[in-house]
Amino acid sequence: MASTSVVQEAVTRTAIIGCGGMARNHLRSILEDPRGTHISVVCEPMAENYELTCELFEAAGVAVPENVPDLDAMLEGHAADLDAVFIVTPHAMHHDHVVASLDAGLDVLVEKPMVVSKEEAERVIAKRDETGKLVTVAFQGSLSPQIRWASEQLHDGPYGRVLAISGTVWQSWKGLADGRWRLDPHVSGGGFMFDTGAHLMNTIADLAGEDFVEVAAWLNNDDMAVDIMAAAMGRLQSGTFVTIHGCGNAVKSCSSTIHIFAEKAHLKACMWGRWVEVQEDGDEDFRRVELPAMRTAWHRFLDVRAGRIENPSPPEVGLRMLRLWDAIKESAARNGQVVPC
Repeated sequence: MASTSVVQEAVTRTAIIGCGGMARNHLRSILEDPRGTHISVVCEPMAENYELTCELFEAAGVAVPENVPDLDAMLEGHAADLDAVFIVTPHAMHHDHVVASLDAGLDVLVEKPMVVSKEEAERVIAKRDETGKLVTVAFQGSLSPQIRWASEQLHDGPYGRVLAISGTVWQSWKGLADGRWRLDPHVSGGGFMFDTGAHLMNTIADLAGEDFVEVAAWLNNDDMAVDIMAAAMGRLQSGTFVTIHGCGNAVKSCSSTIHIFAEKAHLKACMWGRWVEVQEDGDEDFRRVELPAMRTAWHRFLDVRAGRIENPSPPEVGLRMLRLWDAIKESAARNGQVVPC
């Protein structure tokens, strides 16, 4: 009888750095499809977060990983037995955690936003180049096949020059963030526009495919310590106009729409890359672009590590978004004065 061989996927030995609510959301998806992943250790200083994480592993019938609350101790004791880390900590911690993990010889998937300033982004890129390791930013938009298709059509396809881009994001964020670290600017690096709105800025920057040259912006904190609403306009190197709007005090909701106007088509997209629609010149209406849905940011990272795809969300894309964010903050501090990027 003929034998049947099964190709086994290489296992990525992984540590999770940070086990808060967002990390546990990622873990639920990973544990639903754990192929190619072995999580042997986590780094979480809060006992409650670790207990909730243990419950996820127990419910999935997967061995509970050890917790080493101190990052330096975790890397010193476990890096030799790891291939990669998934960093899901508050925004201001990302830079130090990424750099330490790269120095330990590990590939990195880091939650968005990658870091909190363009200077930190440049240091991450330099450290990646020095170590030769992989850094992928968990921006669902850049990782999604839908946004990758749209980018290819806009820059290498038949749609001609991009004329204008306009994006809006809205969420009942203010109430959800109340009492959490996201309202502390020293930890979060910003408010709604740098949290949920970071997806919008990143996907626009990704689709633009080029840097902004000047930006004018306004931020409204609505009596909070961080921004709740934002409005910005900018000009790309090619002359394309871009408008960006964020409202973090909407009714119970969380959504977005990006419009891209090209010479021969009008594209609409979700900032997370869940869907893309296109109306080509001569069409009466939009059609949904049918592409396979992305499983998770982690599984996309595994595809990159295995060489199945090129890195769709490298730190260079994160740097472009951070240059935009820094310009937005500078202009807003000057009451909307146009500033160069």
